[in-house]
Order: sequence, then structure tokens, then C-alpha cells
Amino acid sequence: MTDDLDTAFAALADPTRRAILSMLLEDDMAVTDVAEPFDMSLAAISKHLTILTRAGLISQEKRGRVKWCKLEPGALRAASVWMQGFGQFEPVHLDAFERFLEQELDNG
Repeated sequence: MTDDLDTAFAALADPTRRAILSMLLEDDMAVTDVAEPFDMSLAAISKHLTILTRAGLISQEKRGRVKWCKLEPGALRAASVWMQGFGQFEPVHLDAFERFLEQELDNG
């Protein structure tokens, strides 16, 4: 479980990846649509998506010629359980996480 947590927290440490997760809260998106708002190459976005996929935070699926990304919110449950173990944190709910991500994007 420690490796999974390390991977998830490392993926969440990057603001671009957090922005991508926030975008995927709304709906599944094609990779090209995910890349559109960022000032970086499609290859760079693909690297971010690979990290998020390895962390289990998103999944990718090819539909025809288009690769789609989907948020996998269940991957955050292990991190939530780990944080709750300290007793200083309230349970992390996905609605609260969504609000956090939106706030981060507005402030970032």
C-alpha cells in the first residue's frame, strides 16, 4: 500500500496533473481536449496522463481513433484512509476534493 500511496501523492504533487484531474471531474475527455488549455506539447501532456494512469487516478481507453481519459476517484480512497489514520484530518470526501481542485485552479 505504501508504494501506491507514494505513486498517488507524487502524481498529485504536480499542478498540471491536478488541473487535469479537475477537468476530468466534469466528464471523460479525449486526450487532445485535455491538452488544449495547456501551453505544452501533446507529448508532454501524454507524459502527465501516463503518470496519472500509473497512479490509478485516471484510466485511458481507445474509442475508434481517439484515446479518452476518465477519472478514477476510487484511487483516492487509500490516501483518504491513510490521512484519517492520523486523527487530525476529517474524512476526505470526493465532493470536498472536487471543491479543493476547483479552488486550486482558480488560485493557480
